[in-house]
Amino acid sequence: MANTSRMTSYQRREQLIEIGRSLFASKGFEAVSVEEIAATAKVSKPIVYEHFGGKEGLYAVVVDREMRALTDTLINALSDPQAHPRQIVERTALALLTYVEENAEGFRVLTRDSPKTDPAGSFNSLLGDISIRVEDILTEAFKRQHLPAKGVPYYAQMLIGMTVYTCQYWADQRKLSKEQLAAHIVNLAWHGLSRMEAKPELRFESDKAAKEAEKQERREIKEIAKRERKAVKEAQSQNNTESPAGQNAEQNTEQGAAGSQDTQAEQQL
Repeated sequence: MANTSRMTSYQRREQLIEIGRSLFASKGFEAVSVEEIAATAKVSKPIVYEHFGGKEGLYAVVVDREMRALTDTLINALSDPQAHPRQIVERTALALLTYVEENAEGFRVLTRDSPKTDPAGSFNSLLGDISIRVEDILTEAFKRQHLPAKGVPYYAQMLIGMTVYTCQYWADQRKLSKEQLAAHIVNLAWHGLSRMEAKPELRFESDKAAKEAEKQERREIKEIAKRERKAVKEAQSQNNTESPAGQNAEQNTEQGAAGSQDTQAEQQL
């Protein structure tokens, strides 16, 4: 970097942009102050205001540069309409990972908090633009597979969200190379797209499954009640046998049987 005391206006501006990008990436917009930016650059606060009008202006320049770099990267990956759909998925995943690898701080700036004055969030706006292009690609792919295009916008958002959040994780956990991770992303995305169902349904959490579960629960409740009634009857029968009244009845029965035997013996005599 050039000597900070003899920088041209252009060099000073580039220095402040570089410092701002680094601070915004590590701390987020809200946590960074003009004082910190100036102190890191070893200049006075008026210099920062002179070039950018304040923290918001510097942040806007940083984001604009990163947005243009990322947009160009993704548009190039999506630009060949004749490419095989899987090739487009591979190119897009690899292009985004390459951007993250080469512009880690810039990617963190885009995905961290943004000023409240930033309408809808620049990064979200970019993803919205990219999703439109992905929708066009998916629509053509769905037509070839004779699938209804009603869910295409949702599938586009799923693919973009999956890829972006995976990139965010990879930015801090680089245990795989970008080629390896791109292959994993494509593996999940492509095999999901290549086996699409025309009318997808929930198999375990659907209303039908819920009704069957309710029926099973009622059957189990009835079975439990049946076992309980049987147990009560058995207990009552056991109590009757062991009670004094039950024992007297048993003795009377035995005495009656003995008396009957004596009478029969007398008649025989």
